[in-house]
Amino acid sequence: MPRAILIVIDSVGIGGAPDAAQYFNGDLPDTGANTLGHIAQAVPLHLPHLDALGLGAAVQLASGLEAPGLGAVPTGAWGAATEVSRGKDTPSGHWELAGVPVPWDWHHFPDTVPAFPPDLTAAICKAAGTDGILGNCHASGTAIIARDGAAHLRNGWPICYTSADSVLQIAAHEDHFGLDRLYTLCADLAPTLHAMKVGRVIARPFVGDVGAFTRTANRKDYAIPLPGPSICDDVQAAGGRVHAVGKIGDIFSMQGIDTLHKGKDAVLMDHLRDLLDEATDGDFIFVNLVEFDSDYGHRRDVAGYAAHLAWFDAALGALLPRLAKDDLLIVTADHGNDPTWPGTDHTRERVPVLVHGIGDAPLGHLAFSDVAASIADHLSVPYRGAGKSFL
Repeated sequence: MPRAILIVIDSVGIGGAPDAAQYFNGDLPDTGANTLGHIAQAVPLHLPHLDALGLGAAVQLASGLEAPGLGAVPTGAWGAATEVSRGKDTPSGHWELAGVPVPWDWHHFPDTVPAFPPDLTAAICKAAGTDGILGNCHASGTAIIARDGAAHLRNGWPICYTSADSVLQIAAHEDHFGLDRLYTLCADLAPTLHAMKVGRVIARPFVGDVGAFTRTANRKDYAIPLPGPSICDDVQAAGGRVHAVGKIGDIFSMQGIDTLHKGKDAVLMDHLRDLLDEATDGDFIFVNLVEFDSDYGHRRDVAGYAAHLAWFDAALGALLPRLAKDDLLIVTADHGNDPTWPGTDHTRERVPVLVHGIGDAPLGHLAFSDVAASIADHLSVPYRGAGKSFL
């Protein structure tokens, strides 16, 4: 039996979503957003391994845009996938890639001050044992702790904020508030938020002193349960193991997950390398590399995003020779986050689907869920999700 590896390079969209006009960053629709294409126009890109798999060709297929520095003749199989779920967020993208399109509309908090209704604010205060909360607005995570961190140390109130995603994020100092206390607070609030169809409650711990606060790697997501079985469940049911690398365990609430490996993106690639030596026949390795999104997309750092793409391309090049003959490797994304676009939110885009292990072939336009169907086909496991195999 073979193995399957799915790497989600978080937010690396390629433009062209047919319904982009229905999604907004502030007052501006996402029409024309193109994360990879616009980075390539702004910063010279040299991504030989991704391009050889078909990255430049996928951008052209998705959006009609030629990405400078890309466009090699593909030696892998490549296509562009379009999302059907009504969102441009992490759970929607990952769940659909795993074969489970989201059947509901997510609840989003308004971009007002306060952002949260009084009854929710009261529930947070009660669960936290405080007289109030800080934040209560749309915000960047790094900006909000810089702004409200000093007050948090003085009064102990949690810093609560949201974004264009369906999310409630709670930041607190690991030493002054307590990491376990923050986790308990988020876990206690999660059922209330999930009943509202808010996708995630996210614990965002930080450390340091006033003027020098930094977020730690101890982020923890409390995601709403999936509405049906994913490819992870199907692999488990067939006797294979599912190895979650990055925030996959949080996104899927550990449903269908056997092992969990966390850390910064560079550490995660080390975990993936080790798993290629350890994973056995029939196993599925599911990877999310979040720093494209969290460190460069949301912060609108074009040069940083380009540098991280170059880092990943080199890491991928070192990884490819370690693959076994029957391994299937798919590189894709979950949404866009165009760092040249106004605002700081995700952008509604198609994503690349780059495949190593099945020869060179144009796969054309795909659905996100075709990725899961193809993994099931490759591993020969009974599959209960949406989508159609491209193998």
